[in-house]
Amino acid sequence: MTRFDIIDTPLADLKLLKRKHLGDTRGYLTRLFDAEELTEIGWPGPVAQVNETGTATSGTVRGFHYQSPPFAEAKLISVTRGAVLDIAIDIRRGSPTFLQHHAVELSAENDLSYLLPEGFAHGYQSLTSDVRMVYIHSAPYRAEAEAGLNVVDPRLAIAWPRDIANLSARDQSFAMLSDDFEGVTP
Repeated sequence: MTRFDIIDTPLADLKLLKRKHLGDTRGYLTRLFDAEELTEIGWPGPVAQVNETGTATSGTVRGFHYQSPPFAEAKLISVTRGAVLDIAIDIRRGSPTFLQHHAVELSAENDLSYLLPEGFAHGYQSLTSDVRMVYIHSAPYRAEAEAGLNVVDPRLAIAWPRDIANLSARDQSFAMLSDDFEGVTP
């Protein structure tokens, strides 16, 4: 029995997963991660970290974050409370969808998860207050590999649904893309 319906996106290797509920009158169980199933669709290996984030205020923007090779990571992202507009940007050098993005609403109600392969930057805007998200990472966090794209970069053309709120100093400091940005080789 599969625990996910797999949904392709317009960006190669970027997947959405629809989690299936098993339940009865007592409640339900839903699987957030299954190594066997996810390896078949691109999960690169073991789980290195599982993190939870909490975002207090609607409109908050976080991103666009990625880790540079050789510390690139795949991420499986799920929302367990509230809702976000979640955005993945293809930054793979030579990709036919280089610098294109895909945005989707992830929420506790719609049971969607995002499976981002290595070579994608990630960010989101909270659509509700009190959002909780679970991130499963294929590689450990390395501060020296941390990188990002500016969330208001006109070359990315992100249509944020709300005014941007609570953007961190770090996220504000990411440079705008220059013509010599080549992306990453995952």
